[in-house]
Amino acid sequence: MRNLARTLGARAVVTTESDQEEELILMIGAMNEESFAKRLAKFPPERLLVIVGDQREIQQLAIRGKVRVLVVTGGLEVSASIKEEAQRNKVNLLISPQNTATTASLCRAAITVQHMVHEQFLSFREDELLSEVQSMATSSQFQAFPVLDAHKKTVGILSKSDFLKKVRRQLILVDHNELSQAVQGADQVEILEIIDHHRLGTMTTRHPILFRNEPVGSTSTIVADCFFRNQVELPKPIAGLLLAGLVSDTLNLTSPTATERDAQILEKLEQITGINATQFTQTLFASGSVLASRPVADAIVVDCKEFQEKGRTFSAAQIEEVGFDSFWRRADEVMAALENYQRQKGYYFSALLITDVVKQSSLLAVTGASALLKQIDYPNLQPGIYELTGVVSRKKQLLPYLTDCLEKTGDRLTTIEPVTMI
Repeated sequence: MRNLARTLGARAVVTTESDQEEELILMIGAMNEESFAKRLAKFPPERLLVIVGDQREIQQLAIRGKVRVLVVTGGLEVSASIKEEAQRNKVNLLISPQNTATTASLCRAAITVQHMVHEQFLSFREDELLSEVQSMATSSQFQAFPVLDAHKKTVGILSKSDFLKKVRRQLILVDHNELSQAVQGADQVEILEIIDHHRLGTMTTRHPILFRNEPVGSTSTIVADCFFRNQVELPKPIAGLLLAGLVSDTLNLTSPTATERDAQILEKLEQITGINATQFTQTLFASGSVLASRPVADAIVVDCKEFQEKGRTFSAAQIEEVGFDSFWRRADEVMAALENYQRQKGYYFSALLITDVVKQSSLLAVTGASALLKQIDYPNLQPGIYELTGVVSRKKQLLPYLTDCLEKTGDRLTTIEPVTMI
């Protein structure tokens, strides 16, 4: 009774055993006296909760019938004789400030949460395909399903009606053109266009699309050029983001991937933003080491891409640092995490390029097939770690070298293995 009164915001005129939990039948007295009397007789009075307005005759019938609770709606007062009769018959009498319809709806909210909880329920992982769980969801007794992440934390809710909605998803691939590097499910939706500066993969599309692929140092250069070429105003915040992407990709035009076109676009972005690219680059790379600021397992996949060559699938990641001190302090952890990642994904090998942006040189950490490791002819500093003097570009220097090593192994599959999406 206490929960009911609090939920309704009602004033308790007569209360008995207010802390006792009970299961009641809700009845609305919106009929004439004769009809109400007949309906009242069909139910056990000790389980009845009657809601009524200022109909005195209905109020009296309910009280004389010794119902468990009588709720008078509209904030209307009851007579002294009604109060006395309710007291005498041990009928709980509440006055609700709400109208009858609202009062009836709110009564259901007085039920405690424990009665609404299902301990056994159906849930889905956030990485599951809708097509794979649809039959389970539609045949389930539940109407909604929690969506859980890897830590079993609820990150969303999926309802049965969601499966009926036709969502026509479309994608534009930017800075990549291989499905193995795209978001999961990219092979099942329409791709509208591609803007990229990497090598061409083996992707096919259903229809002809706009494919802009240029041999420049950064996709930011191409995106900025789209604004300039089409005379679309480039907002200063967007120009700042593109400038940051361009100097990060090209190490402020010092990378072997940088072109004259990158330099021309960077100059325009500096003019729009008022940012000096050289000063910004120094601030950017001095802002903190990825290896020092993140768990190793996360750091090695911050910028990780998946590739497929000679029937083999592998990954190549890159971390840009100021010096190699952070790497050497955690070298054992890095190698263990890289090996675990390679095995977990089932890759032929996994490579991590650690680049010193000041000295313009790199270290290469590799785990995986021994046949591949034997082909690496750079100085071997310790097992799985090599010194790559003058190498700073994954796209233009590392990837062609790894592909060449893979070719030399002669260890080639006759069929292409399925690619696991990153």
